[in-house]
Amino acid sequence: MRIMLLSFQPVLERIAEEIGDLVGRGRPADYIPALAVGDPSRFGMAVAELDGTVYGVGDWQQPFSTQSVTKVFTLALALAREGEVLWEHVGREPSGNPFNSLVQLEYEHGIPRNPFINAGALVVTDRLHSLTGDASGSLLDLLRAESGNMDLDFDRDVAASETAHGDRNAALAHFMASYENIENAVPVLLREYFRQCSIEASCADLALATGFLARHGIRADGSRLLTRSQAKQVNAVMLTCGTYDAAGDFAYRVGLPGKSGVGGGIIAVVPGRCTLCVWSPGLDERGNSVAGVAALDRFTTITGLSVF
Repeated sequence: MRIMLLSFQPVLERIAEEIGDLVGRGRPADYIPALAVGDPSRFGMAVAELDGTVYGVGDWQQPFSTQSVTKVFTLALALAREGEVLWEHVGREPSGNPFNSLVQLEYEHGIPRNPFINAGALVVTDRLHSLTGDASGSLLDLLRAESGNMDLDFDRDVAASETAHGDRNAALAHFMASYENIENAVPVLLREYFRQCSIEASCADLALATGFLARHGIRADGSRLLTRSQAKQVNAVMLTCGTYDAAGDFAYRVGLPGKSGVGGGIIAVVPGRCTLCVWSPGLDERGNSVAGVAALDRFTTITGLSVF
């Protein structure tokens, strides 16, 4: 049954109560030592309306490591500057393989399946760095402006931890460079990529920052970042590819464009209505927050808000 809402706050409080037994399940990402110490008992959720009104519950104002959630924003920035040319370097299809897999790249001549697996995100960051000269800085500027939080920043410890354990990403980058699908020097690209993934932000910050996708490409200040068609493209790729190789199950359960990160965060978009971010560090075997997916499932079930 659809519930017409004057405020999302009662819904968030109901969700927090109903999924409480799932908070603490799963395990933090352990292949990045700086993330392995995450507390699975933490949970936060925020909803931002189109006018910037934000509702939250739990640890919704607690900064956490955004990780792959930032791939949505680098994609938007690169697409805004380069347009359709971007898709000559990265595909738009679900991968069906783990997010850091090397397997498909050789079969597909160095063109990653989509922008949200690691190989695809490396290509997008490379394109953005060529276009701006400062990929991670451009990303941080966008997140600060759209969230209204000028204190957002990189976490140097997380970036260093990822750099020290980044052999697989280095292999992906070098392999794509051998197919001439990487323009910048691989060490430069990896620096920008790890800085990008290390940004800390809260559920409130990310719900607000994602708002341009619900406003069909319009930024918080009223200027246009993406055309309406480009915003649709980003949302479509989020729906089909945004939660690693669990995208089909996420679409089935949640019914919204979403993007997860191994820091435990997930952003989601209700076009024309609102944006969401949920965070809980306990991950399932596919790298998505156990409590986070359940919370978004409850949100669309309770409110009737989905793209279907």
